[in-house]
Formats: sequence, structure tokens, C-alpha cells
Amino acid sequence: MKFKDLLSNEDKKVFKEAIGKIKPIAQDKVMPVRRPLKKSIIDKKSVIQQVAEFHFSDEFEPNLPQNGPMKYVAEGVDSFEAKSLRRGSYNPELTLDLHGLDQHNAKREIAALIKACHKEHVRCVCIVHGIGGRVLKNKTPHWLVQHPDVMAFHQAPLEYGGDGALLVLIDIKDKY
Repeated sequence: MKFKDLLSNEDKKVFKEAIGKIKPIAQDKVMPVRRPLKKSIIDKKSVIQQVAEFHFSDEFEPNLPQNGPMKYVAEGVDSFEAKSLRRGSYNPELTLDLHGLDQHNAKREIAALIKACHKEHVRCVCIVHGIGGRVLKNKTPHWLVQHPDVMAFHQAPLEYGGDGALLVLIDIKDKY
């Protein structure tokens, strides 16, 4: 039951006499037009994200050493670079800790790290993957081998994480 139905006809008549003559108010409010988000901004972010993750496949199995320290040198790069990483000639300027991340998030973080290296002109980084269940320990080198900007990597010295970390040498290009 509505409030206007609660009033009797006599009450309504008394109310109209008390108010007097009225003129309805014209609607003068303008409702704002909702514009959709710009697709170009959304598309650029998704394209950048896709480019960053493009290089990492879980199916690729590189020929990496099974025994001894984990190391890799890209084609066209002097093999002395891996030895320099092992000896500590390069000090990592950035460190990425993958502890607690799943494979998908770890791939994204590694891609973001390589992109940040280009942006900040960082040549050497340390990726701490840990040992744990050995999932990230085994997958991280496989992903790094696939990226064209990774020149070399070697198992980190003890001060940077030892068996649970990699020192990675990045080829810096001015493309970002």
C-alpha cells in the first residue's frame, strides 16, 4: 500500500487548497554520457604483456648440462662470459626472488625483469629460484635460454644464493 493511498479524498482536497496553484517543474538535469574505456590503451598493455611472455615455452627442452653447475652461453657470445659470471667479475645490479611464485607468475616476473634491465640499462642480474621442489630450479634455465637477450648465465656464487640462484648476463639494446 502506498502513502498516497492512505489519505482520504477530503485530506487530498485540503492539501491542494493549502498549496494553491502549482506548476510542474521541467526536467533540467542532463545525465552524463558514459564513454567506454579507450581500447587503444588496453590493447597496448596487452600487446606489451604478450611480447614480454612470448619467448617462454614450457615445451622447449634445451641441451643444458645435467651434472655440475648450471651454465649457458648463447651463440655468438664468448664462452669466457660464463666463466666471468662464475668468478664474480660481474656484480648483479638487480635481484629477482621467485620464492613462493607458481610457474606462470615466475615467467611473467622474469620477462618483466628482462624488460626492466633494458629500461634501466642493467647488464647483470641475479635470479633466486630456490631449491625446494626443484620445479623453478629446473624451469628457470629453460626459460632463460629461449630469450634472445640473454647472453649467458651461470650458477651463482655462494654470496648470491649458490645452487638456488643464477647470475644472468643481459644484452642491452635500446628498444624499450
